[in-house]
Amino acid sequence: MDTRNDEGMDTANNESSRKPSNSLGSSASGLSVSGLSRGARTIFLAIGFTLFGVIIASQMDWTEATVASGKKSSSKQADERSDYINATFAGVQVVQDENGEYTSPFVPVIERVSDAVVSVTATKTKKSSNLFRRSNGPKATSSGTAFFFRKDGYLLTNNHVIDGADNIEVRTTKGFVYQAKLVGLDPATDLAVFKVDTEDELTIIPFGDSDKFRVGDWAIVIGNPFPQQGLSGSVSVGVVSAKGRSSLRFGAESPDYQDYIQVDAAINPGNSGGPLLNIRGEAVGVNSAISSPTGSSVGIGFAVPINLARSIIPDLIAYGEVRRAWLGVRMADVRPADARRLNLDEVRGVVVEQVVPNSPASRAGLQFDDIILSFNEVEVTNNSQLSILVSTMHDGDEAKIEIIRDSKREVLNARLTDKRKGDILASSSGNRNSAQQASVSWGGLELRTFTRDIARRNGFDFAEGVLVVYVKASSEAKKAGLASGDVITEVGSKLVKNIQDFKAITDELSDRTKRVSMIVIDKYGNTVYRNVGL
Repeated sequence: MDTRNDEGMDTANNESSRKPSNSLGSSASGLSVSGLSRGARTIFLAIGFTLFGVIIASQMDWTEATVASGKKSSSKQADERSDYINATFAGVQVVQDENGEYTSPFVPVIERVSDAVVSVTATKTKKSSNLFRRSNGPKATSSGTAFFFRKDGYLLTNNHVIDGADNIEVRTTKGFVYQAKLVGLDPATDLAVFKVDTEDELTIIPFGDSDKFRVGDWAIVIGNPFPQQGLSGSVSVGVVSAKGRSSLRFGAESPDYQDYIQVDAAINPGNSGGPLLNIRGEAVGVNSAISSPTGSSVGIGFAVPINLARSIIPDLIAYGEVRRAWLGVRMADVRPADARRLNLDEVRGVVVEQVVPNSPASRAGLQFDDIILSFNEVEVTNNSQLSILVSTMHDGDEAKIEIIRDSKREVLNARLTDKRKGDILASSSGNRNSAQQASVSWGGLELRTFTRDIARRNGFDFAEGVLVVYVKASSEAKKAGLASGDVITEVGSKLVKNIQDFKAITDELSDRTKRVSMIVIDKYGNTVYRNVGL
C-alpha cells in the first residue's frame, strides 16, 4: 500500500491549521497590504492565496507516486507494504525496503516466497525381468521444483517430475531435507500434489487469480534450472506473452487439457513444477514446459494456470486422482465463415460435430451443428477451453449452455455425468460396423450423410454426398486438404449419395495401398479434387 499520500496530506493539513489565512496570504506574497486600497488589497490577497495553494499542493502527493518517499517506514506502514503495492506499473520501477533503501520490486517478492520453493529429487527403480527371475534394475533420478501451498505440508508440482517415483526427497533453501509421500497425480493436466510431515513452520505461497493475469504483466519464475551443476534457487523475470495456449505437443507426456500461460522469462530443465508469480508474490501458474529446438530456454515458456490447478487439487487430495465430468459431444472450433454467417462480433465458440446417444448433451437437447457460445455463463472461445470448463465440474453438476441453432439463440441445461461412465458409453456407441449407423470413421475422417436439413441450417447449397464433420490432425485426409464442412460426392470415380454408399465403396478399397481420388465440394461451394493416401 502506498502511504505517501496519507503522510503528505496530514502534514499539509496540520500546517494550514496552525497559521491564520491573512498571515499566510501576506507571507506568501511577500508584500505589506495595510497601506493599499480595499480593491488592491483584495487583488493581492487573492494572489497570495493562489500562491499559497500552489506551494501547499506541491508539498502534497496528489498523484500516483513513481518512487516511494524517502521517509523510513514505521512497522505498521511496513506491514501495509506486505503486498508490494509500492511498485507502480508506469514510470520508474522501484520500491522502498524497510530501511528506506530503493530496490527492485522483485526483491521483496523473492524474499517473501523463496523459502516456500523447494528442489525435488525423485528416484525410480527400473524393473528388469526375464523368463527365470525378476529383479530390481538401476535407479533413475529426475530433478525438478515444487512449492508449499498449505501450512500442513502440501506441495504442488508437475506430474512428470514425480510420476513413477519410489522415493521423493525435497530440499529447502535453508538446507533442510524432507522425505515426501505422493498424494495424487493428474497426467491430463501434468499436475501432482505430494506432502511432507513436519512440525516445522513452513512458508507457503498463496494462490492468485490466473484469469486476471494479463498479457504484459510481470512474470517471475523460480526454480532449479540445472541442479546437477549446483544451480538451485534461480530466479528469472519477464512478462506474460500470451494466454490460452493449447494443442502443444511435448512428446508422449503431452497433457490432454491445455490452457497454458506463455511467458518470456527463462524456464529451463529443472524449473518444472516451480511457481510462476505475479508482482504481489502470488502463484498464478506452475512452470511446466518450454518450446525450444535445443532443449534450453529461448524465451518461450509455458505454465499451467493456477485456476486450473485450484480446480483439481481437492480431488487429488481426496481421491488421489481427478474425477471429471463429461458432456458427450465432439466439437470443432468455429470458423471465420461461421462467425460471419451468424453475425458474431468475433470468431469464437465451438461447433457440435457429434452427440453421443444417451449422453448428458443428448438428454439436454444438443444437436449436430449447434454452436456453443457459453458454458455456465463463461464465454466459450475454443474447443480446448470448453473441454477444460467441462472437466473441472463433477458428476451430477448442472451446466447452462447457450447455443445458436437456426440463427436463433437458446439456453439448454445439462446434468453432467462422471467421465469414466461417459468413456464407456462413448466407446459402446462408437461401434460403426453397421452401414445403418448415422456416421462412420474412415482414414481419420468422421462422416455422415449430407442432408437438405443440414444444408439449410448451414446456408449451404444441397448436393448428394457425405459431409466431413471431423478430420484427425495427423491423418492422410488432413494432408490431402480435406476439412470439416467438405462434402464428398465421388470416391474412386463412383458416386456417393449417402453414408452407406461411402462405406460400401471404401470397404472395396480395404486391400489397396494406392491413393484414392475424391471429388469434393468444399465449405465455400467450390468443386475440388482430392487425392487421399490409404
